[in-house]
Amino acid sequence: MNFRFPLLLALCSAAFSARADAVDTLRDFVREVKTGKAQFTQTVTSPDGAKKKTSSGSFEFARPNRFRFAYTKPFEQTIVADGQKVWIYDADLNQVSSRKLSAAIGATPAALLAGGNLEKDFELSPLPAADGLEWTAARPKAKEGSFESLKVGFRGKELAAVEIVDSFGQRSLLQFSQFKPNVATAAEAFKFVVPKGADVVEQ
Repeated sequence: MNFRFPLLLALCSAAFSARADAVDTLRDFVREVKTGKAQFTQTVTSPDGAKKKTSSGSFEFARPNRFRFAYTKPFEQTIVADGQKVWIYDADLNQVSSRKLSAAIGATPAALLAGGNLEKDFELSPLPAADGLEWTAARPKAKEGSFESLKVGFRGKELAAVEIVDSFGQRSLLQFSQFKPNVATAAEAFKFVVPKGADVVEQ
């Protein structure tokens, strides 16, 4: 009797189940984690892989549709969504740009992490485990968009990474550390006050 074929089926079934669980983990994250804080490192790689830029800072969110990215290295930049608008502040330029939330995030990584309606905006599918993480692909249902692919990685139940490839082939990897789910967040964190003397550009 050939035991290899049943064993292969069992292994494939186990692998599929494990990968399918990654999708459930993302669904659970969106459903159960209402607030969160983390540190992050972002690595942006050029389409040819020759150039890399690294930045870092802190991230926090409160569903629905409120988040704050505070970049501290190598340059200060703040991105705040207050539920109505998204504000981007470049400290070096002393310039602020703002845009309506619905137009700014749509089916974007920010919507995936801090939004409240995952299945409305994305089609989810499991990916093979890699780099010690379980990955899920999130494909935007809307055809128009600024990125080609998006995937989310979890270590167990903890959000660990988001990888985005934009329409030009540029790859951006956000790696999270010290993630704290369902923690108290200050309402002021999601309010943006235009700094004195800053130029404001409405988009």
